[in-house]
Amino acid sequence: MRRTSSTPRKNTLRAAALVASAAMVAVGVQAGSASAQADRATGASAAQLSAAQRVSALQEAQSSASTIAAKIGLGAKEKLVVRDVIKDANGTVHTRYDRTYAGLPVLGGDLVVHQTKNGTRSVTKATKARISVASTTAALAPSTAKKSALSAAAAKKDTRTGTSGTPRKVIWAASGKPVLAYETVVTGTQKDGTPSALHVITDAATGKKLFEDEAIETGTGTSTYSGNVPLTTTKSGTAYQLTDGARGGHKTYDLNQKTSGTGTLFTDADDVWGGGRQTAGVDAHYGAAVTWDFYKNTFGRNGIRNDGKGAYSRVHYGNSYVNAFWDDGCFCMTYGDGSGNSHPLTSLDVAAHEMSHGVTAATAGLNYSGESGGLNEATSDIFGTSAEFYAKNAADPGDYLIGEKIDINGDGTPLRYMDKPSKDGGSADYWSSTVGNKDVHYSSGVANHFFYLLSEGSGAKTINGVSYNSPTVDGSKVTGIGRDKAEKIWYKALTTYMTSTTNYKAARAATLKAAGDLYGTTGAEYKAVGAAWAGVNVK
Repeated sequence: MRRTSSTPRKNTLRAAALVASAAMVAVGVQAGSASAQADRATGASAAQLSAAQRVSALQEAQSSASTIAAKIGLGAKEKLVVRDVIKDANGTVHTRYDRTYAGLPVLGGDLVVHQTKNGTRSVTKATKARISVASTTAALAPSTAKKSALSAAAAKKDTRTGTSGTPRKVIWAASGKPVLAYETVVTGTQKDGTPSALHVITDAATGKKLFEDEAIETGTGTSTYSGNVPLTTTKSGTAYQLTDGARGGHKTYDLNQKTSGTGTLFTDADDVWGGGRQTAGVDAHYGAAVTWDFYKNTFGRNGIRNDGKGAYSRVHYGNSYVNAFWDDGCFCMTYGDGSGNSHPLTSLDVAAHEMSHGVTAATAGLNYSGESGGLNEATSDIFGTSAEFYAKNAADPGDYLIGEKIDINGDGTPLRYMDKPSKDGGSADYWSSTVGNKDVHYSSGVANHFFYLLSEGSGAKTINGVSYNSPTVDGSKVTGIGRDKAEKIWYKALTTYMTSTTNYKAARAATLKAAGDLYGTTGAEYKAVGAAWAGVNVK
């Protein structure tokens, strides 16, 4: 279950270095008291901004970007480009920037500036390196970079063809000393039918491959999995369309087994949906609505990009395509019909998982490789699971199983387990120095396990009829703080303290910082975050 983008991304491939820190200050009440924690949680939560207010905040931040660049010590050739602004209810502003050097994108240059109401400023950077190169004139021609990228794609033994335009010059700063480089995108189709967009970074002086990153992250009507569900539709003439005017105009289309284009917008004469090809469309439309509502009502987020604009969904992709993916390029969600075209991958947790890749792309931009890639996948599992619990759908009760409805394994087992990830045969229960070498769908196990422990604690437990028994690396006991608090901690860490190549150690720091902001540094929540990370061997 993945997300894809077929164009060079401005917000990817960044080195992880979490450097921001802050202290909790309580006045008039004991720091660990219930009232102090309630006040703090309210103050550190994001204030809900209207679309117009958000646009104004972005414009204001961009107008002062040059001043901020100077104040945080950037060089004369560096500029900041605002990507997101989050304002906490207590007046703290978190502004996320991309960086350029002499007009070139800096991959690994993203940063977040945190400024309190009284003017205190701290910075979370994706790299500590100072950005500087001797020249922005490349020694090698773009054609050389293109050849290197095609060779890298061929070495992966997937089916890929062509490239997406001319390689672009960038500054590579995600690891080591910053260098002038090319970014080339090799497009095509992977073995399982998933579109491919392999981003290859090559040194502009030597042609050496520096990095590669697959951008495709795969990972009333009657629905296939959720029973009878409410749908928001739009009447057009005498027919009804799967267009959700209450949620940014989200539309749902039938691709009719094609692999490109938009397809045909679902329509119905009597606004009673389901049966035949419509059923997968009902699931997708419902999943999009639940995901929108979950983010809106839980975190105050207004759509995937927080701009009030809806995406669109495409169902019946390809022939027997056993996957689903989110595409930043089209801002759309796509579902295959599964093996034999008999098990559409349109269950609620899959829908929310995929669209959560869009949320990650719009915030931390976690690079889809190594440990940051595992965190990216885990974020989608975490919020996919959370949305399923949020829906309170009797036909698909909330659980800590991923993809349990779609039978992707053909034997009724889920795709992944959060309480003990290794039960799927490949995922990591605990961190090790080699966990980043695993496929991101397996390295995600560490964060999934952390989230389960933080929410529910260790040991045996039954929730909504499902039995769990979550271990820890050293046999220690972890007491959970409840899923609601765990969700809020992860979301705040993602949106304000993580960067694109945040690793597990940095994720621990980010979630501790988020827990401190929300609940204080002396309470059960902060201590539970530390204990849960220790339980999965991240210290």
